[in-house]
Amino acid sequence: MTIGIGGSTVQEELAKMTPLYTDVPRIGVDDYIARVKRAQEMMREKGIDALYLDSSPNLFYFTGMSLKLTERLHGAIIPVEGDVIYLSPSFEEPKTRSLMLFGDDVRVWEEHEDPTALVADTLLGMGLPGNTIAVDPLTPFFSFDGFRRHGNRFDFVNGDAITAACRMVKSDAEIELLRAANMITLEVHKAVARILRPGIKASEAGEFALEAHRRLGAVSPGGKPLIMFGPETAYPHGVGYDQELKEGDMVLVDIGGFVGGYRSDMTRTYVFGDPTPRQREVWEIEQTSQLAGFNAAVLDDPCENVDNAARKVIGDAGFSPDYETPGLPHRTGHGIGLEVHEATYMVRGNMTPMQPGLCFSVEPTICIYGEFGIRLEDCAYMTADGPKWLTPPSPSIDDPFGYEV
Repeated sequence: MTIGIGGSTVQEELAKMTPLYTDVPRIGVDDYIARVKRAQEMMREKGIDALYLDSSPNLFYFTGMSLKLTERLHGAIIPVEGDVIYLSPSFEEPKTRSLMLFGDDVRVWEEHEDPTALVADTLLGMGLPGNTIAVDPLTPFFSFDGFRRHGNRFDFVNGDAITAACRMVKSDAEIELLRAANMITLEVHKAVARILRPGIKASEAGEFALEAHRRLGAVSPGGKPLIMFGPETAYPHGVGYDQELKEGDMVLVDIGGFVGGYRSDMTRTYVFGDPTPRQREVWEIEQTSQLAGFNAAVLDDPCENVDNAARKVIGDAGFSPDYETPGLPHRTGHGIGLEVHEATYMVRGNMTPMQPGLCFSVEPTICIYGEFGIRLEDCAYMTADGPKWLTPPSPSIDDPFGYEV
């Protein structure tokens, strides 16, 4: 198919959209309680006495409580034994209690008080067996600095050893939410391609992608979707100005949304019109690179193998074998879940073994500044039988969404 021929309008596309995957079960109270127990098991193994959670995705992962990070401390403490204790500004206590899915212990601080002193006092009064406190790695430094000042009897360590380790391995329920989010994004990709026309602005296509996610039942991540045309497609994270589409332009669309708190991330690259031999050649190298990275995900082998395999294809094709351009200047993939980028990463030197439940993107990019760039990105997950795609990869530059398959 030729992108841009026989397309439809924004209004036509949005009018026919209704929510998808509404029957996918969300994470429930029992799941959150089980996560807390798993964290406590890991804390016992590692000699950690309590885990502080700030207003971050880590708090949401363990408690189901979603709070916006502000200058006011708001969070929770998971002790190695016992129930979760919640921390809240005093005037926000009613709201905090309305968000709590389990537990009933809320400690509060007044506006004129230092909330980090409340955290230290709470820890001191918990009767912990030791003094090692893991701190959410997403905690603002001003809060951590207060913990050290008021809780100088404690040994504060990076909570990533608990938070990342728990979140890195997804349950079947999490994988199904990720699949739903990514399948919705695939439908948005198809719709974006159908509305393209000469002169459309990247910002207009981006606004459509956000609204399309909402119409199909995925929560928009906000911000500006990454949509680029022509030579600007060589910039991995976009440019700071708008663009207008022309016949023959390479089109790169990198978008995503949330279902049940879990994030999709998918990139498609194709040509608006008919591809040139050069565009076709590089696109097919990119396709081969993505598949090589996927096939290199082998149980118990290191995550770096995904990057090594994808990078080798690009290097063997005459591009840089390292991180220079023209070539692949960034890692091949990242973990995905509650956040678009989370542990673990498909990058050189990451010796973390592949294990069932890991969910990650496979997205090598060929960047040729001044000419164009191509990224094909799909997310995958590990099973006992090896890697599986969450979405079908792009079949060809002529049929990027598999209409003819």
